[in-house]
Amino acid sequence: MKNKALLIALFCLIINVAFAQSKLPTGVWRGVITNTSGHDLPFNFEVSDIAGHQQIAIINGGERLKVTDVKLVGDSVFIHMPLFDSEFKLKLVSDNLQGNWIKHSADKQYLLPFKATANTTYRFFAPGQPSNLNVAGRWTAIFGDGASRDTTVGEFKQNGEDVTGTFLTTTGDYRFLEGTVKDDSLYLSCFDGGHAFIFIAKVNTDNTLTDGKMYAGYSGLDHWTAYRNENAKLPDAYSLTFLKPGYKTIAFTFKDTEGNTVSLSDARYKNKVVIVQILGSWCPNCMDETAFINGGYYQKYHPKGVEVIGLAYERTPDFAQSKKALQQLKTHFNIQYPILITGYTPSHGDPQKSLPMLADFKGFPTTIIIDKQGNVRKIHTGFSGPGTGDYYTQFVDEFDKLTDKLLAE
Repeated sequence: MKNKALLIALFCLIINVAFAQSKLPTGVWRGVITNTSGHDLPFNFEVSDIAGHQQIAIINGGERLKVTDVKLVGDSVFIHMPLFDSEFKLKLVSDNLQGNWIKHSADKQYLLPFKATANTTYRFFAPGQPSNLNVAGRWTAIFGDGASRDTTVGEFKQNGEDVTGTFLTTTGDYRFLEGTVKDDSLYLSCFDGGHAFIFIAKVNTDNTLTDGKMYAGYSGLDHWTAYRNENAKLPDAYSLTFLKPGYKTIAFTFKDTEGNTVSLSDARYKNKVVIVQILGSWCPNCMDETAFINGGYYQKYHPKGVEVIGLAYERTPDFAQSKKALQQLKTHFNIQYPILITGYTPSHGDPQKSLPMLADFKGFPTTIIIDKQGNVRKIHTGFSGPGTGDYYTQFVDEFDKLTDKLLAE
């Protein structure tokens, strides 16, 4: 019996030692996702030890996306992203990780190869001879061909060979892009668990960007060009979505994530300024808008008489699946206002079905601003997040002024 007990104790000691050795080297790593066309999407992340537990911060420009769900079992590493229902399943070998990034959707999962190297701070290329080309400034960019052409605004900053910035569209922006100018080409990327973008283009001395390619996610590919234009701007975001003639109000009744029925006609919303946020847990720009609304805005204006309701359109008709995805969103941002499960949206059309008073719907997010009399005063299409710099600052200032005006009425 004594020998058996000693063997069991020794076995447990060996297992505990093996597990204790399972630890990611701290510091900055370089990760690479390879899409189906064989193109590499690089990004950086930092591993830290926090209160005896390891966590990761995904780095995109000025953003640090905290990831706390990191598990190590032997040489296996499991990283679950806090949003967008994606994860990494990896093996740790010395100072390297190798495995797959897995993106889950309602009815399938997408799997792409991933590898990472510790103590590597560059994104695309190891430091070398700086390029003499500069892309800093504002650009008019055209994505797609023919009827599918979409004009956007590119806004970039450059420090040496390092570039940060984004592209702004009428329905949002491409969030925090980071990359470099190398020789005669621009390279940008972004990864946050939902976004997985690579932008590549040739930088010309005549202030144009040509031969542009954008690789998105699993297999997406779009072509683009751009020309420098310091006066480039998008249409007024308050002019794109509107109510049908004869309508001044909207009405809806949906269930929240706990199954409680919530209606805009509830007493809670009477004589209040109401912000209706049309969003989806799968939508990165909705993530930025949620961070803004549930951050300082809600804390500032809720005590003054502002209510917020989120109308979530998920990519599954299953209530339980939608609830699970939205609970992640609520937990990550500690959302204090109701999020209602409203509809299934494989495309952008569903909000007009459940809100038939909308004459048009351009995309997610869309924000409806209602005054204290229950009338729709403004509808804002898209969201220019903090990755857009001055655009974001200007939006916050204008939105605060609009709220103050409606509260004063």
